Formats: sequence, structure tokens, C-alpha cells
Amino acid sequence: MQAIILAAGMGKRLKQLTRDNTKCMVKVNGVPLINRTLGQLDRLNLTRIIIVTGYEGQKLRDHIASLDVKTPICYIDNPIYDKTNNIYSLALASEYLVAEDTLLLESDIIFEDSVIQCLADDPRDSLALVARYESWMDGTCVKLSESDDIEAMIPGSKFSFREAGEYYKTVNLYKFSKSFSATHYVPFLDAYTKALGNNEYYEQVLKVIVMLDDPGIKAKRLDDSQKWYEIDDIQDLDIAESLFAGEEERLLLIQRRYGGYWRYPKMLDFCYLVNCYYPPRKMLDEMKANFDSLICQYPSGMYVNSLLAARNFGVRQDQIVPGNGAAELIKLLVENMEGRLGVIRPTFEEYANRYPKDQVVVMEPKDPDFGYGADEIMDFFGSADIRNLIVINPDNPSGNYIPRADILRLISWAKERKIRLIVDESFIDFASEPVMEGGEAHLSPAPGTGTILDENILDENPHLTVVKSISKSYGVPGLRLGIAASGDRDLMASLKRDVAIWNINSFAEFYLQIEEKYRKDYAASLKRLQAERSRFAGELSAIPGIRVLPSQANYLMAELTGCPSKCLTEQLLNRFNILIKDLSSKIPGDRQFVRIAVRDERDDARLAEALREIMANG
Repeated sequence: MQAIILAAGMGKRLKQLTRDNTKCMVKVNGVPLINRTLGQLDRLNLTRIIIVTGYEGQKLRDHIASLDVKTPICYIDNPIYDKTNNIYSLALASEYLVAEDTLLLESDIIFEDSVIQCLADDPRDSLALVARYESWMDGTCVKLSESDDIEAMIPGSKFSFREAGEYYKTVNLYKFSKSFSATHYVPFLDAYTKALGNNEYYEQVLKVIVMLDDPGIKAKRLDDSQKWYEIDDIQDLDIAESLFAGEEERLLLIQRRYGGYWRYPKMLDFCYLVNCYYPPRKMLDEMKANFDSLICQYPSGMYVNSLLAARNFGVRQDQIVPGNGAAELIKLLVENMEGRLGVIRPTFEEYANRYPKDQVVVMEPKDPDFGYGADEIMDFFGSADIRNLIVINPDNPSGNYIPRADILRLISWAKERKIRLIVDESFIDFASEPVMEGGEAHLSPAPGTGTILDENILDENPHLTVVKSISKSYGVPGLRLGIAASGDRDLMASLKRDVAIWNINSFAEFYLQIEEKYRKDYAASLKRLQAERSRFAGELSAIPGIRVLPSQANYLMAELTGCPSKCLTEQLLNRFNILIKDLSSKIPGDRQFVRIAVRDERDDARLAEALREIMANG
């Protein structure tokens, strides 16, 4: 068996990276693509490797000559690479195709060893390697029968998103038998180029062949765990580097993205915190039904959007400002502060990170589970000479919750001392308030009753600002919505002046417009999440080496006694494609902690099984 690599293209979409180099010399994590590919082929004991060169062909040949490749290498030059497409490059190699069984590769594909190995080892003689369609993929897709027959090849122009679940994407790795090339592929290749010219793609020939009664080629389905990526532009290169990085580096490359994980559809995200039980399908369908209007029209300005937010949260329009996520409002609120700022750690660091470090006063709870209440806060900061205080309730990452009655006491205390108090309630809808029944305290079965987002409370306490991220509890982080509310009308007016004219988009505005219709669905989602949190905490607690802290949020903080948090986080990502939050940078000392989001029971069970395996093996 031999291999043919098509490497004549210019790779213009990679811009400066291919200004002086051919595409396959672009480096992924410091290693040129061609080095990796030739090393993988070299281990297959092939008779030869044929490389079709074009753009910067001599430079590529010189580079390959410096590599330690034992397999003989032959070259074919495509002198008109800038006027033709890859169908012409493959036509130049047609004599090789009919001489021997062939692995056919494009030079801009990166793949793990098992991908090419499984193609070579499959006993079927002619195969098109395919992978289940995912959102990042582009180009030719196929529909398959149960017996791996290629029933149709779907070019990008005919792609239907309604049928995407039925599609497989061609990986641009093929195995052609000598006989298939002689009786099917090369004759059709010659006819196709004579009829339609050389500025086409070689997959077009396969599209014709699969229409035959006996096409002579089957599909080979990749396992979902097998990694590959096609590198066409600098974004592809960035993602490929994160997929194929070493274990430690991969975690860092994924974390620095801060989201956008639809580009990694096989990865399960337990790091970022959303409500997996909301929004309901009907709401999503309503938004989809209005997609055309929403994407083609401007959103309203602040007047309308603050009116919508006021209606949804039961306050007045002059008391509330919607933001492009809570992060936009946090930045503006911090910029309006003067004097020293009090924070409680470990916590959500966005507020303190935007403030001068020498002006931040830190309270660290003495409780081993990082628990604290209003009394501890008042005792610590009573003599601290602070002008501002941030309270995250429930706190992140601990899940510590201060009941509403105690928050009201804290508000009064701050008012007496002229301290501006910001209470971040991004996770409060998941919390249950304590109630007295038969002389004993119990948690109310109704979540979300602890909020202080109340018109009268805000009016009576103009030193108070309440912040809420709508992403977290409502499960819509892609909309980028948050609110800040206060009885300080001057502050609210200032924030409204400081944000952009259209600071939220039409999709976010439409969500605010229709949200009220789905209140029952939202309440039901909170109860479902509370129940799953309790069940999941119990399952995790049964795993040796994991101690779960009490939480009133949609996440669980856990102490590890048998595995460093960094090691556990890396193993989950690299072995199981699961992302959790390593808290080693937030917790000083030798104790090891992670934060785990609560998702639905199926996802939670998958994580629990992975944790059992890792913790059992140390």
C-alpha cells in the first residue's frame, strides 16, 4: 500500500502563515503539519509516499529532505497550482493510483494516529472516512445506509440544517484499492476533467461514482472519540492547537477561551454555570420563529429595554438598567466606587479584579467549608473602614447562602455606616429560604424566594445595588443579559448614560419581551435543578477522596483528599473530554478544591463515573 498527499495549494486563508510557506508547513503546537503526517504514515510500512507539490514546492521538498522518514518519497509537481483545484493535482497522480492500493490524504488535515490506522486496517478495500456532522464542519457531507453505503453526497450548496442530524462529513482521508482506481475512479476522473475542466474538486468524481449500482466504495465511520480537524484558516489553527496540545497545555488553551464551546461539541462543560432545565423548547421555538426579524432589525434603546426589565423583575423603570451581561454593569459599578472595597474570599473575582489591589480588604471565613453569615461580615468589616462592600449570595464557588432576613439586617448595618453595598444575586433563584415549622427550621420547597429585588427595599436603601446575571439561572448565556437595580436614581441614570446606545441585541430584547409567558416553566426548572443538586451531591459524596460542601447554588464545591485538583481537572479533560473548574488559584494553602456545575442527571452520571475511575486509580 502507498499514500498520496495533495499539497499543492496556496492556503491563502491562513494569510501571513502561508506567505512564504506551503500550507502543510504551518505549525500546530510547534510541529509542522507535514512532519506529523509523514511520521504517522512512516509507521504504516508503506511502499512509498507520493506528494503532489505546487506553491512553494521546492521549499517543501527541502524541508522534507531534512526529516528522518524511512518510507521512500516521490514528488509530482503541479505547475499551474494557482489556476487549478485539487482535481488536477490528483489527476497528475493517476498513474500511481492504478498501480497500487492507496491511502489518499489532503495535507491540511490533522488527526490522531488511530484515525489513519483504522482506515489502513479495515479489511474493506475502498473506503471514504467520515465523521458524524458537527457544527464546526464545512464542505461535502454524505448520507449513509445502515450497511455503510454512501447514498448521497451533499455539497455545501445543498446542505440542509433540518437534516444535519443525518449527515456525516467526509474527513478527506480515503483508501482506494488498485482495482477501484482502475475500474471506477481514474476513468471517471479523466472524463470529468475533460468535460468540466481542472478547476474542480476530486470529491465531485466520487459524487458521480456513488450514483452507480455498484460504486465499489463504502464509508468508514470514525468513532466519536477519535480526533481530527481540517485547518483552513487561523481560527481552525487555534482550535486544532487546543485539540492536539499536550495534557497540561490543552487545559490552559481551553480555559483561556472563556466559552464558545459549541466548537468542541464532544466536550461536556461542567465549568460554566447555567440552568440545564431552562429555557423550555416552546420558548426556543418562539425565538426561532422570529429569527429573521430579529437578526435583520435594530433592537430598541435603553428606554424600552429598561421598561421590559422593570416589568420582569417587579421594580420601576428608573430603578433598573439592563446590561450586555452582568459583566458590563459590574465594570461600570466599580468605576463609580470610591474608597476601600470589602470582599469575601473565595468568591467571584470580577469586582475585586477591577479595583486597585491596595484598596481591597479581604475577609476569609474561618469555617472549613467557607461558610459565613451576616454576623461574621458585620464583625469583620465593622472596624475595617471600608466605603464599599460586595456580597455574592449564594457565593461562588462555595454555594454559601445568607437568608433574606439576615441580608436585610446587613443592608441596615451598611446604611448606618454609609457603606455602599452591592449584593450579587446571580444564583439566588436556586436557593431555598429557611422557614419555621413546628418550632424547627426547614428549607422552603419553593426556590427563589430570597431575593431583595423589591421596589420598596430599593427605595428605602439607596446605598444598595442588586446585580443579577440572567445567564446563570435562566440558562441563556449566549444572549448576554444582566441587570443592576438600585434606589439611587442618579447612579442608575449614570449607568444608562455610560452604556452603548444599543447595549443589548434584538435576541436579548425579544427574550425579555416573552419571558413572562414562561414563568411556570422557569419555576419548574428550579425545582428540578434543586432535586438533581441533592441527588448529585449524594452521588459525589459516595466517591472516596471527594468531600462535597453544602451548596444553595447550581454548582458544588468539593474538597479532594486523594488527588491534586489540577491533576484531576487535566485527567477529566484529556481522558473523558469533561471540563470542570480547578480552584487551586482561588484557595491558598495545600487544600485541594474543584467546582462542579450541576447539569441534568445523564450528564452528571457521566461525570460521576469518570470521577470514580480517576479517584480509584489515584
